Amino acid sequence: MNIINSFIEFSTSFISSGGIIFGFLLILVESFIPILPLGIFVALNTNAFGPVLGITISWLATCLGCFLSYLLFYSLSNKFLYSLFTDKFRKRIKRAVKRIKKISLPGLVLIIALPFTPAFLINIICGIATISRKKFIAAILIGKIFMIIFWGYVGKSIIESITDIKTMLIIGLMLLVSYVISKIVSKKMDIE
Repeated sequence: MNIINSFIEFSTSFISSGGIIFGFLLILVESFIPILPLGIFVALNTNAFGPVLGITISWLATCLGCFLSYLLFYSLSNKFLYSLFTDKFRKRIKRAVKRIKKISLPGLVLIIALPFTPAFLINIICGIATISRKKFIAAILIGKIFMIIFWGYVGKSIIESITDIKTMLIIGLMLLVSYVISKIVSKKMDIE
């Protein structure tokens, strides 16, 4: 336990000494390298800069990182990626893309808001499916705030989070709130 506490203290002081830009860049890079642990980085930002600033930095950075990743695959989707596959496989991809495009804004928000959803994969899929920028940005802004709040306040190991009823209730409540907000945004901005 002392080793873990020492690591947390060292990491927190390292991030604090790097400043807000370092905390921001840490989360931004995570959007492109899926092996990096977003939950740990958010918890460290929250620990280093306080709950409000730490969560705000993490939320803005992950939204920007996800959008840049999405844009990369959006621009490559038709020009480059489809050329890599055979005609038979291309047809399968196009069918899958049609299904993905039918996901509503609230559905996409719920997928993004889940704390254990691989964001990099969602960015790739939405980019390749050429989900509209308006829809993707709205989904990321709404869904990611709840995920970041979860990791900032409730961040635990995956097993503890899944087995703790209080944590599961918090996740359920956050998903419900994100769903309601996304329905309102979907109507007001005419996104589907």
